[in-house]
Amino acid sequence: MLTILGILVGLIAVVLLVALLKPATFRIERFITMAAQASKVFPLINDFHNWGAWSPWERLDPDLKRTYSGAANGAGAIYEWEGTPKVGTGRMEILHASAPNEARIQLDFYKPFEAHNIAEFTLQPDGDGTRVTWAMYGPNPFMMKVVKVFMNMERVVGKDFERGLQNMKGLAER
Repeated sequence: MLTILGILVGLIAVVLLVALLKPATFRIERFITMAAQASKVFPLINDFHNWGAWSPWERLDPDLKRTYSGAANGAGAIYEWEGTPKVGTGRMEILHASAPNEARIQLDFYKPFEAHNIAEFTLQPDGDGTRVTWAMYGPNPFMMKVVKVFMNMERVVGKDFERGLQNMKGLAER
């Protein structure tokens, strides 16, 4: 019995040590090139009312409750949501928008876990189209470091970003 307890304590210590060694911040980033001008892509990002058409999370909960407030679009626009644990509860506010090249958004999750990050979209000319980069970055608190010992958030969230960018590309190229 003592040996099992010792092994268990040792495993917990290893997990905690590995978590401690993870970086204090994180950044997840994906990009795609669209056969559309930035002026056609930018409104899909800059107006939260358009996110339902491309966001990878909007379709996960058909009963998602949405609230829009603040500015109609651009800096000061606010989008709040409440749904099942898959989509959780949170709030986004556009902090900065420079049409048609950049938007920076404060992203606050309240449930199922609390997190406060920045989402950033940059649009750059790429041949006859636009390269759209979607990034999220922020602090990496200790409990998230522990979760990341067991789950690759880069891969999980990265796949969501890729799906969202593909959806956005389909809309922009119509």
